[in-house]
Amino acid sequence: MDKIKTISRFTVLKNRSSVLENPLPFHRECFEKYGDTFRINLGKNSTWNFTRDPKAIQHILQKNQKNYHKSDLQTKDLGKYIGQGLLTSNGEIWRVHRRMIQPTFHKRKLEGLMRIMHQAIRRELQELAPGKAQDVFPVMGDLAFQVVAQSLFSADDIRSRMMRLKEITMNIQEMLVKELRMPYLSWWFQFNGEVKKHLSESEEAREILNKIVNERVASEADKDDLLDMLLGARYEDNTPMPRRQLLDEVMVLFTAGHETTANALSFTLLLLAMHTEVQEKVFQEVETIDFASENIMDELGKLKFTKQCIEETLRLYPPLFILDRIGLETDTINGIEFKKGTVWLMSFYELHRHSNFWQQPDVFMPERFDLKRKKDFSDWYFPFGAGPRMCIGNNFAMYEMVLTIAEILKKYKLQPASKKIEINPLLTLKPKTAFLNLIPR
Repeated sequence: MDKIKTISRFTVLKNRSSVLENPLPFHRECFEKYGDTFRINLGKNSTWNFTRDPKAIQHILQKNQKNYHKSDLQTKDLGKYIGQGLLTSNGEIWRVHRRMIQPTFHKRKLEGLMRIMHQAIRRELQELAPGKAQDVFPVMGDLAFQVVAQSLFSADDIRSRMMRLKEITMNIQEMLVKELRMPYLSWWFQFNGEVKKHLSESEEAREILNKIVNERVASEADKDDLLDMLLGARYEDNTPMPRRQLLDEVMVLFTAGHETTANALSFTLLLLAMHTEVQEKVFQEVETIDFASENIMDELGKLKFTKQCIEETLRLYPPLFILDRIGLETDTINGIEFKKGTVWLMSFYELHRHSNFWQQPDVFMPERFDLKRKKDFSDWYFPFGAGPRMCIGNNFAMYEMVLTIAEILKKYKLQPASKKIEINPLLTLKPKTAFLNLIPR
């Protein structure tokens, strides 16, 4: 017998205004009222199962992951804008390209990018304005985007093109959020030309990227950056990726890579500003670090507590706050049978704050991620997803965040301009603003 509570379409429509602005309070209310898994019925055979049950999530993402694909929310709705890259593909297409691209993000490959990454971070941090309250979120957005751009292209003459690319990716995301949260208006978005406009922008983004790739190929330069690695990737028959596929993969790197990092960095800075003792402990750790040394990786390895602060931030404010999957065949989870085609929405935000699994779940406590204790949380901590489809750029992102936090804390004390962190859940979990006072040390 199905023990899962179902929420009616009427209830969803009744809450549509608040859900459109921020669905997380509605999710929390439903989880608290109906348990760790509940179902939303939208009518016309459209139902979504929401879960924060770690056993269900492990089953879907790890133990029986072959039975679950990404749903149309990503493969079609997002895919129509950014193409069929790792983020938006399924099945054999995904497996082949994951196998091709995975070596690009191996730790040993990333070591060669550390100098490029560090230079880009230092250049972007010049935009910080000490001595007055400043919203650091857009600065972190520009920083993360330029780090991806420099790591991909290692060129100094592409900033204006990259800023246009960033504008396009943000426009696309805002459009997609409207489509996902108001599916009943899909006909209107088609009729009024909004979808067509954003599809045109996505093609403009590809043209920008294609021109940069053509310039690289024509130069015959060996930059040893991410673009060189992607151009050098080969299928089993030793043929390279078609240009359209390569551009789709680059679009994914920009869309997924910069935004999640910018969000996490902004939340980390806000939390450090609000917890002065933790901030001081990070400063003591980074104070003597020398990133100008020959081996940046060795220096990064010393910043264990700094990394713990980021890991704790990713628990409280996971950029990937909800993840979707669809069942390919009927499956049984926790003793309940679910039919083929069941759509799952897994809430990492709720799981990471679940009182059954975390002591003081809403409190910022980086100490909980001490190496001796981290294994205690491995079954219910998924900051980068889990299973074979775990984020391919997780090491890249962590290196970038540790470098950035270290560079900022070496120069500034952080003071909060507000006592409250306000969130903005779009495709990823963002802060509404991140106003801070930066006091030179």
